[in-house]
Amino acid sequence: MPAASTTLRVLAASALASLSVTGCQALDDTGVALGRADLVNDLTARMDRALEQTWAADYQLSGGRTASIAQTKEPLRSSYTWPDGKITVTQEAVTRCANAAGRTSCTVSPPVLTAGKPSVVVYGEVGKLGLVTPPAVIRLLTDAALDPEATIEQSDTTLAGHHATCVDVTRAGNRFDACVTTEGVLGSFTGTLDGKPAEVTLSRYTDTVESAAFDVPAGAGVVDRRPATS
Repeated sequence: MPAASTTLRVLAASALASLSVTGCQALDDTGVALGRADLVNDLTARMDRALEQTWAADYQLSGGRTASIAQTKEPLRSSYTWPDGKITVTQEAVTRCANAAGRTSCTVSPPVLTAGKPSVVVYGEVGKLGLVTPPAVIRLLTDAALDPEATIEQSDTTLAGHHATCVDVTRAGNRFDACVTTEGVLGSFTGTLDGKPAEVTLSRYTDTVESAAFDVPAGAGVVDRRPATS
């Protein structure tokens, strides 16, 4: 099954290539104007490449909450942890955990085909919960780049000690800001997803990942629904 982010990147590369440069433009470090198609394709490609790399990131959410993402290339595995739960995808299982009434329960299911990108499953699951994910940001950027009435302005910043390219997008009366680091990690997002306000900011990034990042939370109750093997 093709990765969702790859599908969006191909869409951006093919559909946006034919667009004339309209709306706001920005200048890169050499002073050369970047069109909205080039800008979106660059950010999309960064995030897509990051889905195949080893890294871990911590995020600050609204209301003082936190979340974290971890993934490794060898072995292939990915995990997303947020205040109300955790999902981990490996070549052996998909583990979903939920926190309720002070207790954590986890269900272990058989592995799924990930096309070399277990994070696709992770992002698909957490996206349904309204959490900010790279594919969701990619889709918003692509939609804005295809809209001649939208404006996309570029800027640069530093998040958690890492350089990031940012875009301020206004479209159909709505506005969102998104930043992507040089490494391709989502640096920040402030806007609306599925009609709800969403905010996330990178607080820590590392290219080394501890194996404990893929463990079930301590003290969690675990139900293993994988077929028994002889």
